[in-house]
Amino acid sequence: MKLGQGTNISHWLSQSERRRAWFKEEDVRRIADWGFDHIRLPIDEVQLWDDAGRQRDDAFDLLNSALDWAERAGLKVVVDLHILRSHFFNQATEPALFTAPAGAEKFAWLWQQLSAQLKCRPTGSVAYELLNEPVATDHKDWNRVATMAFQTIRKAEPDRTILLGSNRWNSVLTFDELHVPDDSHTILTFHFYHPMLVTHHQAHWCWEGRLYDGPIHYPGRPVCAEEMAKLDDETRNRLMPINGKYDRNAMIADLAKPLALARRTGRPLYCGEFGVIDRAPHLVRLAWYRDLLSVLDEYGIGWANWDYNGCFGLVDADGRSTGIAEAMLSGKRRVS
Repeated sequence: MKLGQGTNISHWLSQSERRRAWFKEEDVRRIADWGFDHIRLPIDEVQLWDDAGRQRDDAFDLLNSALDWAERAGLKVVVDLHILRSHFFNQATEPALFTAPAGAEKFAWLWQQLSAQLKCRPTGSVAYELLNEPVATDHKDWNRVATMAFQTIRKAEPDRTILLGSNRWNSVLTFDELHVPDDSHTILTFHFYHPMLVTHHQAHWCWEGRLYDGPIHYPGRPVCAEEMAKLDDETRNRLMPINGKYDRNAMIADLAKPLALARRTGRPLYCGEFGVIDRAPHLVRLAWYRDLLSVLDEYGIGWANWDYNGCFGLVDADGRSTGIAEAMLSGKRRVS
């Protein structure tokens, strides 16, 4: 399965109770009409299974509806297990997924359940992503847990494409620690939000975003010298280590480890999340997208932006285009 250009369907079956009103078949048609070839669909354990492990029929109905909509629109789908009861990518403590005796077994069981529901879907159009942004303290723990879930899926579905991400938030910096199985139906996935001062400008949930609310720039230093001089000493000292010059060449440098692992294993790369929040100036957003997408294209890396209709979105709260999709897909055609 080959992935070209896609978008994430956030806050629908993940981190949300919006359900049917948030995302509909008309949205899928719109995504296809723009020229995207796939969607990445985050799903949460708590959304699809109750506390006793029973499947929530209404949520599975929505999941299957989304796959039907995508099939009718000619789109592929990456089903991404986004948040577990035992694992949340922003929690302050070590996730129980890695510390509880039955953590890995429960994770593999969830994928066994998902596979039983979805294995009827064509392998050329539906892929599975093991876990969004694992955050194990020890890289070996993520490799251990991922291997168990991977093997569980593979026993049931020998030809299903499985996306395997790096530890510590799918970071490009930990790719040299990732164990990659000898499996031809594997795609290696990473996320890219560098530099956070730009991509998460004024994001209330992000330390870097909360740190500074003045003008932001790209390329170059996110906070220019004139603005730095206006800051109090404490804020300036906290900003300086994360305010280095950043441009297209820096993006390529940051991809060194994923590119090296892809060369060594022969497995394709996929950037499953990237984006700049809508609080950043529009021209800054466009410049950052232009550079990153040119880099991904240069190295043949498929991608899905974060997100379709959130605060990084392709559409605003009223459903109007933000212009990001048109800019990203200028001159693009679907990958068949």
